[in-house]
Amino acid sequence: MEGGSLHIVTPLIESPILSEKWNVKVLLKMDFLQPSGSFKMRGIGRRCQKALKEGGCTTFVCSSGGNAGLAVAHCGRKLGVKVTVVVPESTGPGTIEKLRKLGAHVIIHGPYWDVADQLARKLVDEDGGNSAYIHPFDHPDLWEGHSTMAIEIGNQLEEMRIQRKPKAIVASVGGGGLLTGLLLGLDKIEWTDVPIVAVETLGAASFHASMSAGDLTTLKEIKTVAVTLGARTVCHQAFKLSHGIKTSKGEPRVIPQIVSDSDAIKACLDFADDHRVLIEPACGASLAVLYESSKAQDGVLENILRQSEPQDVVVVIVCGGSGVSLKLLEEWRSKLE
Repeated sequence: MEGGSLHIVTPLIESPILSEKWNVKVLLKMDFLQPSGSFKMRGIGRRCQKALKEGGCTTFVCSSGGNAGLAVAHCGRKLGVKVTVVVPESTGPGTIEKLRKLGAHVIIHGPYWDVADQLARKLVDEDGGNSAYIHPFDHPDLWEGHSTMAIEIGNQLEEMRIQRKPKAIVASVGGGGLLTGLLLGLDKIEWTDVPIVAVETLGAASFHASMSAGDLTTLKEIKTVAVTLGARTVCHQAFKLSHGIKTSKGEPRVIPQIVSDSDAIKACLDFADDHRVLIEPACGASLAVLYESSKAQDGVLENILRQSEPQDVVVVIVCGGSGVSLKLLEEWRSKLE
């Protein structure tokens, strides 16, 4: 493991099919290959290690729609610490089963993540200092861990002898932890002129709502198949680093984008056919921008690539696949037919 960290360096590979479609090099950052099945392992791993070192806790407590909880469960197993994960009622049975197989104590509570989070915090408060609360997306240790992805991408492009910075990075956004980490990582490698296309599904677009309103906005409800994007309010740091911020070229540094559930699902199916990899709809959201399965993307990538050359690069974060199975994939396919 890299420097004693609990995450691994994941591949950055070209997608010949998407490259041909867009007439640029489309590179896939395959972070679903993390031990827990998603990018969450980067930040969660760092946070758990620090919490254990600083507080000597005996239990990690996390609230999660799935991927953060799985990352905490993996960390607890590796570090020898008990884990409790509070999940909302929208969490799929497959994810709950995975958490329990990893040894986590699972509590199902509330219709949305923020309700589950209130219980998680209460459990920690009542435990007399023996438990450490692990936030799924809103903590500096998480952002620092996630920033390693941007640094890796920079190193890997150099190893691939690609001398150009990406024209854009495309990533899904839920609570905003990955987005914040990517922005901090891009600052570290001085890629402040690289925009991020931040993609949400229509029923979970709290970041888009906040960016449009000019202030943090809380959604009344979450209604999407991409349940792991289900934060009713994006974290303040993601909003702060995005709203009104321009690249060094004077263009928006973060471009919010909304896709439909059907777009996200179709992207999952197309990606499985094209690359023989299963991903969940939360990840399919970002890939939908590339597959352009409907008019929901309103040409955002065309605008960025309007003066591109075949040697130019777009990086897509393939962030996770833990909330998917062959059975679910077939169910989604049947709904679209």
